[in-house]
Amino acid sequence: MAKSETDYSIQAEQEVETKQGRLALDFVEPGTDQEGVERVSQELPQGITSKMLYSDIVRIAWPSLVELTLTQLTSMVDLMMVGGLGPWAITAVGLSVQPRFLSMTMFIAMNVGATAMVARYRGAGKPEKANEILRQALLLTLITSVLCGLAGYVYAEKLIQFMGASDAETLAGGTIYLQIQMLTLPIFALTSTITATLRGVGHTRVAMTYNLVANLVNVVFNYLLINGHYGFPRLEVAGASLATSIGQVVAFLMAMGAVMRGKHYLHLRLRDGFKPIPHHLYNIFNIGVPSMFEQLAMRTGAIIYVRTVATLGTLAYATHQVGMNIQALSFMTGQAFAVSATSLVGQSLGKKRSDFAQSYSNHTRRLGLVISVILGITFFFFGRQIVSLYTDDQTIIEQGARILKLVALIQPAQSSQFILAGALRGAGDTRATAVVTFLTVLLVRPSLAILTINAFGWGLDGAWIALVCDQLLRSGLILLRYRSGKWKKTRIK
Repeated sequence: MAKSETDYSIQAEQEVETKQGRLALDFVEPGTDQEGVERVSQELPQGITSKMLYSDIVRIAWPSLVELTLTQLTSMVDLMMVGGLGPWAITAVGLSVQPRFLSMTMFIAMNVGATAMVARYRGAGKPEKANEILRQALLLTLITSVLCGLAGYVYAEKLIQFMGASDAETLAGGTIYLQIQMLTLPIFALTSTITATLRGVGHTRVAMTYNLVANLVNVVFNYLLINGHYGFPRLEVAGASLATSIGQVVAFLMAMGAVMRGKHYLHLRLRDGFKPIPHHLYNIFNIGVPSMFEQLAMRTGAIIYVRTVATLGTLAYATHQVGMNIQALSFMTGQAFAVSATSLVGQSLGKKRSDFAQSYSNHTRRLGLVISVILGITFFFFGRQIVSLYTDDQTIIEQGARILKLVALIQPAQSSQFILAGALRGAGDTRATAVVTFLTVLLVRPSLAILTINAFGWGLDGAWIALVCDQLLRSGLILLRYRSGKWKKTRIK
């Protein structure tokens, strides 16, 4: 059906104004609740072009991509600097990763609920409700992170021992690294909640700014504290952890300043108080609890997987940690576009425009696919050069380059998985992603790793084959759920 002259006039006006900061979604009328569930289609909303959708997606995604990529690059630099102390130091830091992530499970899960709720209220045009969610989320985060931080600090040595530390040097290094992280966990947690809510309303540049500053502070103090420069003490692994914590404090202060100024839709006014609001807490928990079980399944599965890999010895685990660190860089593209998908899907459904929700998701997935192919080619052909940045140990370089070829092959599926899971979370459909994670990360990956390492004797290669199988299955199941369209009818009270 041909467009009228009026349609073209409206479209031109929208394209101009979207360039000035508003979303294409902001120019359409709210929708209505409809009965039934339709599968996802490729049709665009009337009067909307792909160019307008891509513009909205990129505007939200690029600050997140810069932020997440540079954060991961900082983590890589951390590991490279620590790597100068020897393979034991890489292993010590690596063994602390999963216990730290496990301690973050509760507040990360609640952040998923906060992001979805803030996005819905932004789409519905209810800023006062969005700000209530911000205060409720900060309250929950403070309570959970203090409890988790205390437990993590007290049991740090036992956790590192449980993860498979095979010698006294690795155990001591991992313990002190984890203890320092646990002391500043509430600071990191509160910052992550502010970041999650800002992403919900699409203001990703703010989070990018304070996280970039924090990363710079982290790298500077790494240089000063790991080996001891310019009169600072040589603290080795403890210095790396302390540098990270100092950066987190800087990020927290800047994040609080941003929301208290109130220039980014959200405005934190302390005088409004933090009294619990039951129906908001219900909605956050309703979305967040399945996400919590997803995170628990993911961390539990990862711990079993890591413990299995750790049985191969310090050198093999150091190689594994380098591979995981590099693979995590490839997560950044998918996660950045997932931020767009979560925010835009949540806002679209808040405005009761499921047609926009599916169009934003489809276009986000296409953009992610293009970048994932470029990353895959890079890892496949330049793996040896990338791994050699971490160490000059030829055994690690050879096997690490082989691992990166496997990482290269799963890039398109991995990107799709992150983005579509982000869309489902934006809709509040967290139960589906929890079930998928339970099946793949908790059951498939550890089981295959145990089988390939202990029964087949494939060593570290077997562990990574297990990881590839997990990623491919997870991507396929998330895609099936997304295409069903059931997420478009998720209700939030």
